[in-house]
Amino acid sequence: MITVLLTAVIVTAAIFAFLNGFRDASSAVALSVRNRALTPSVAILLAGFFNCLGALASVALVAVFADKLFTMPAGRDGLILLLAALIGASLWGLYQWWRGYPSSSTHALISGLVGASLGSAAIGHPPLDGINYTLLMLVIVPMFVSPIVAFVLGFAAVYPTSWAARNTAPNQVNRRTRQLQSVAGAAVAFGHGLQDGQRTTAIVLFALIAAGVAGAGEIPLWVPLFTAGLLTLGTLFGGWRISYTLGHRLVRLDPMRGFVAQIVAAGLLFVGAIALHMPLSTTHTVTAAIVGAGANQRFSATNGRVLARVTAAWLLTPLACVLLGAIFFLALSPLT
Repeated sequence: MITVLLTAVIVTAAIFAFLNGFRDASSAVALSVRNRALTPSVAILLAGFFNCLGALASVALVAVFADKLFTMPAGRDGLILLLAALIGASLWGLYQWWRGYPSSSTHALISGLVGASLGSAAIGHPPLDGINYTLLMLVIVPMFVSPIVAFVLGFAAVYPTSWAARNTAPNQVNRRTRQLQSVAGAAVAFGHGLQDGQRTTAIVLFALIAAGVAGAGEIPLWVPLFTAGLLTLGTLFGGWRISYTLGHRLVRLDPMRGFVAQIVAAGLLFVGAIALHMPLSTTHTVTAAIVGAGANQRFSATNGRVLARVTAAWLLTPLACVLLGAIFFLALSPLT
């Protein structure tokens, strides 16, 4: 049974990683495609390549990230906790993609683990030790802080960029910033891989440890390759529903402000992963930076109704995934 459960966790982790790349590809390519800086096919290939590089590089950060999470019960209990959380997070991500709303895969996964832990405790099984602190520091605090910081920086960064271009003809500004958007889009994709690559890698490692296949601190070579490959594959398939929301329905930015939003978001993702060791949501960071840059325009650029719906989806994600994690754990609990 341990082997069956471990296989189920790895397969579900593959689905989660694929959906992560599939949905979050929009974060890297939406503005580049919207402003005609890149064609959709080139944008997706660029995003896939740098997403893969970021995911491979993230292996150096996995140990720090995993230490901030929780203590995993050994055996069937631990594997079923992981399986329930992955199923809930994957289903919620798929639903949000169908609605066309960007939402956080990171928050969905951690909240699903919280729900599975609550379900385990409810029937007298061992919960995840330290999961409440994880929910507070890795979901609730970043969910409110990172969008505010990204919005403020996205708004403020328009001023020095506009000042630098003050003596340049508008058509030349648009042409040059379109070119720069290719670099900024690649940076966002790399930041996404650097951030989200840690999640799937850590979950697979926890599963291997719970099954007794690997020891603590061991990272088999195939695990980061597995994560990078699935993230890249999902990115290459590209979830254009969310891209349309970010590039057309939510905000319509000129090329200069599009570049500003992308470079601000990429910078925050790098700082969060490398300097702060904090899992920032690529979705929240990019969306908030886009809205911030869009707010710094002479004409109204932000669709308030769509923004309200996106914000509601963000706030609902932890609650929904806690519930889904608990439900799926209780449904799978006869296997323990």
